[in-house]
Amino acid sequence: MLEHRRLQLCAGISAIDARRLPLARAGGRHLSCGCDAHPRALLAGRRDGMDSAVCRLWKRSRAAAVLMVLLLASGLAVSVGAHSVSAGAGSESALTVRTACADCARAAAEIRAVYETSFDLLPADKQRHYAQRLWRVTGDPAYLCANHAYGRRLLDQLARDAFTVADSDRLRQRNRELLAAYPETSPKQRRRKAMLSEHVDMMLPRSILFRLAQARYHGLLGQLSEADRRLLEQAVGAVDWRAFLTDPEVLSVYAAQVANQAAFLAQLGIVDLRGELARAFRDRYPPGRIEELSPAEYRNWVYGLTHFIIAASHYYQRMLSDGELDWAVAALLGQGEVLLQVKADIIAEVALSLQLAGQADHPLVAVLHEALLARRDPQSGILPATDGGFDLGEGEHRNVLAIMTLGWDGRLYSGPRLVLNDISEERDCRLPGRSLASSPED
Repeated sequence: MLEHRRLQLCAGISAIDARRLPLARAGGRHLSCGCDAHPRALLAGRRDGMDSAVCRLWKRSRAAAVLMVLLLASGLAVSVGAHSVSAGAGSESALTVRTACADCARAAAEIRAVYETSFDLLPADKQRHYAQRLWRVTGDPAYLCANHAYGRRLLDQLARDAFTVADSDRLRQRNRELLAAYPETSPKQRRRKAMLSEHVDMMLPRSILFRLAQARYHGLLGQLSEADRRLLEQAVGAVDWRAFLTDPEVLSVYAAQVANQAAFLAQLGIVDLRGELARAFRDRYPPGRIEELSPAEYRNWVYGLTHFIIAASHYYQRMLSDGELDWAVAALLGQGEVLLQVKADIIAEVALSLQLAGQADHPLVAVLHEALLARRDPQSGILPATDGGFDLGEGEHRNVLAIMTLGWDGRLYSGPRLVLNDISEERDCRLPGRSLASSPED
């Protein structure tokens, strides 16, 4: 296992692959080298039509890293937000070093162009996920149509849920059906299914809780009938959330999800278990145990930490206040370059969580951004899967997170609050980037 979990700026920066091939792109065309990579081919996980031309290398400025090394070598204390790294005892000087990533905004725009060129071909749930997050970091009205479409589906589903929970037999049957349908492809899924089999009564309530929280974020709770809303909230409140959220086995495989659920329960005014969950989580993962975790549980721990922060931000709608969840922020900062060993999704979530917590200028964020840039595929322009896959739908989660953190400007937008009777039911939601490239069928 790894011998340390501390922040080592020099090692962390040098650990990043210095070679990267950023591309200037319009739609699927590489302007800098003329090769084609149509995003529709990426939807099928292919590189059809890609030219093998090697694009020119772009030099990345490492001035900030060099400055950091020189400052540390001189014995000065380098201030990094609420934390400091000191190279010598008795240092009285403190300098704030702001690291910059000139290529981050470019990379965010390029990834965004790939996704928006084929946005209408993404599955509906991926369109929702993408458009909701891009609205919250840009406020661009182009993303409202997909959010409206999701709002309609959400209200329809909540109406069906209300019908189900109105009858206890239907509810029990639906819980069993959801457990039976839970995937078992990966070891993680099999372990989660085994855990959920001990909490079958949570299957539908946990989904309803998520949908109610979404309805609240979009201003749609008032569009539910009073009877349906009462039935739904009663169904959620009837299960033993305290036992579920604080169960060590649940925490060991489901940390991010329970962090979300505790936040949703409090935001909806059903029950506030956030403090009890935080204590249970920290008891499960004391500092001395982190180095002993298996790779899978280490990822679960880090992922859980990020979701304490993300859920507290109402999913990218507000910045955390000073001191809020400082224990989770400190735990992430304390991991330093060790975080470079996890998958790109988690690297992006850590960087974004630190930005939400007011740590955008912390050197670790720059290190994480450099790691994301190094992992981008030079031809497709996106972050591929760990197995090298390029399916846009399957990769939407990590790539939208990369867009958000690499393109971060510190502004967040709430909602969007939806009024569903002001838009056609059949409206086709396409984004401006859709017109940048022609499709194979055109």
